[in-house]
Amino acid sequence: MSEPIVRRLLIDLDTQPQRHWCGGDAFRTAWFNALSMSFPVGEQFFIDSVRAGVQELAEDQRARFEPAVKAFIGQEATHRRIHSLFNAHLAAQGLANHWEARALRRIRLLEAADVRAAVGATAATEHLTAIMAEHLLSDPAPLLGAEPRLATMWLWHASEETEHRATAFDLYRALGGDEKWRLRLFRLVTWHFVGDALRQTVSNLWHDGSFWRAGTWAGGWRFLFGRRGLVRSLAGPWARYRRADFHPSQQDESSAVSWLRDHATQFEVVGRPAPAASGVPT
Repeated sequence: MSEPIVRRLLIDLDTQPQRHWCGGDAFRTAWFNALSMSFPVGEQFFIDSVRAGVQELAEDQRARFEPAVKAFIGQEATHRRIHSLFNAHLAAQGLANHWEARALRRIRLLEAADVRAAVGATAATEHLTAIMAEHLLSDPAPLLGAEPRLATMWLWHASEETEHRATAFDLYRALGGDEKWRLRLFRLVTWHFVGDALRQTVSNLWHDGSFWRAGTWAGGWRFLFGRRGLVRSLAGPWARYRRADFHPSQQDESSAVSWLRDHATQFEVVGRPAPAASGVPT
């Protein structure tokens, strides 16, 4: 895939989403809402990490990395903004974001650490988001029946995650990042990410009144553990990160390339004039 491109998403984020906007499914809606709640603080951490990391490189290496890092920062800043707008609707529905506070506490622990720790944690998280993105782009089931504008939001985000999936990883290696620590950070990030995602999903279900419904958990079981469920689909891609010869470029990018090509009217490349559109966030 070519160098990441910063895009402005052209969807209506002013209108309040339905309470169960993901096909009327309480669990899938709560899961995606939970992920969105993590993004503003997470994206800011990724931005700060790669920005600090690239400054530690020798001048010749820095010049080589700066275009990719600039595009990475542009994409992540756009994701942060879009999900902040979406999360405001979730707050208005009475959902409480507990994930953000937990993430901020962990981020503060890294402030005095070697910059490679933050860059390595970013690379690990980017692998998790990239493989989830690949799953979303290749299987319509997770977003089946979702409000079209919100399906577009998630698939646009997924495509860009695929596009910049190697930036933090390559930077970690260029900084002399240790292989043992790469894997330690991956295990730690996976533990916290999965735990936080499930805890926030349960909290969302509690607050929206769906927690005690049998159908909620039947749908959740299918989504997580079914034949095409998240756990079964992501187990192999997750394990790829542990290989000594792993590189993010090994991930299939064809679904992301196709989605961006086929949905070019849903966004504009930053720096080009926007077509007329109603309800577009400014």
